[in-house]
Amino acid sequence: MKNLKLKTRAYALKNALAYNGKANQGSVISSLFHEGLKKEDVKKHIKEISKIVSDVNKLSIEKQKKEFEKSKNEISERKVREGLPELPNAKKGKVVMRTAPAASGVLHIGHALTYCTSFLFAKKYNGKIYNRIEDTNPDEIFAPAYKMFVDDFKWLFDNYPNMEFVIQSDRMKIYYDYAEKLIKKNFAYVCTCSSEKFKKFSNFKEDCPCRNNELKENLYRWKKMLDKKGYAPGDAVLRFKSSMSDANPAMRDFPLARICLTKHPRQKNKYRVWPLMNLSVSVDDIEMKMTHIIRGKDHRDNAERQKLIFKALGLEKKFPWTAFLGRYKFTDIELSKRKMKKEVEEKKYSGWDDPELPTLISLRKRGYKPQAFWKFAELRGLSEADRIISKKEFFRLLDNFNKNI
Repeated sequence: MKNLKLKTRAYALKNALAYNGKANQGSVISSLFHEGLKKEDVKKHIKEISKIVSDVNKLSIEKQKKEFEKSKNEISERKVREGLPELPNAKKGKVVMRTAPAASGVLHIGHALTYCTSFLFAKKYNGKIYNRIEDTNPDEIFAPAYKMFVDDFKWLFDNYPNMEFVIQSDRMKIYYDYAEKLIKKNFAYVCTCSSEKFKKFSNFKEDCPCRNNELKENLYRWKKMLDKKGYAPGDAVLRFKSSMSDANPAMRDFPLARICLTKHPRQKNKYRVWPLMNLSVSVDDIEMKMTHIIRGKDHRDNAERQKLIFKALGLEKKFPWTAFLGRYKFTDIELSKRKMKKEVEEKKYSGWDDPELPTLISLRKRGYKPQAFWKFAELRGLSEADRIISKKEFFRLLDNFNKNI
């Protein structure tokens, strides 16, 4: 790339003037990609880029304006995309999307920045969005989340009429039916090896002895998992039969369901075998006829696992189109649901709506509009690039968006 220093400074000046004198390094780098900077070369130039952005941010806005007038010819004028990009194979009224929060805590700004993208696409195509509450891990459920999720989504999605709430633990029999289908198709088996023993098989890319069980034995073991007098927790797990020699260890005969006797806040002690995420999510995406999925890029392996489940059921062509989003990495905002829950219980905060917490209930109380989050999602689009952002910068942008609504 030619004239890297000049172009970097010009883009930094332009970005700074758009945001009250403070340029964002991620935005500058994104602009440089359009000038020819290659992603693999970013590490080589990152120190130089960071210094230039820092130097520009030290200038007064007046000086930034004067300098930009002299250097603006260094940069290309790109057509700015208005609104969201088009989804492939999307037709009005036919798009079905979803959010899938785990019921282990409350929704916060990190959730909003991802979930709004799915909602806005559903809205753009007059489609449907399911808000699926994932509560099939009895060990990690925060009971108040059920109602709080409903309130938060109704606010965040502005009472979108084509929105439906689904609670996974109410669909247990459906998951059991699909588990049995996979067993009968020889794509799942009940493994009674200890986790340590199975890990050794996986590390050496060797089949576990249970993998060669006959259908009759697997069905017997499955019923024993479901039987109250059967296996104890940890004695057996239902596994998907993928490949024990897969280059990616995460794909080697991954688990589908386990035994857990923890009392469930909603289902009490009605069930003892609980589906793990890849089984329940695959089943729901099939049953709800999902067309498009937008999720964090940390779910790439899960998407591949779920694709294998679709294929095993003869539904490979029905697998939803999937996009992955980069993360907003906050330098000074704590987004751990577990930590927030502990601190609320310890009375460090007045409640989940405490103004110091980054929860949606708090932001709603503070007067923020959902459309401010929509603007964040719209600007990011479907970018996989991570963005490092501080609390100060995030709320500066959010406040600007909120004022303009």
